Amino acid sequence: MNLRTKWLVFSPLGLTLVGFGLSLTLEAARLKSVGEPWFWLGTLGLCVVNAGLAFFGDGVKSRVLLELQNTNYR
Repeated sequence: MNLRTKWLVFSPLGLTLVGFGLSLTLEAARLKSVGEPWFWLGTLGLCVVNAGLAFFGDGVKSRVLLELQNTNYR
């Protein structure tokens, strides 16, 4: 997979996962406030947020490497 494709796939995927993970985490917080089981949903939400940050970070890294490749700074 070339750098441009990685950037175009990983950055939006990462942002989507971060948003979904935050939604899961906030739903777990709501469940906790009303006294329902929340632990596993909250744990899943935090895992999804971290995965999203990792994908987004890799997308940013690919974009930076692509820019460096195009400007011949290496």
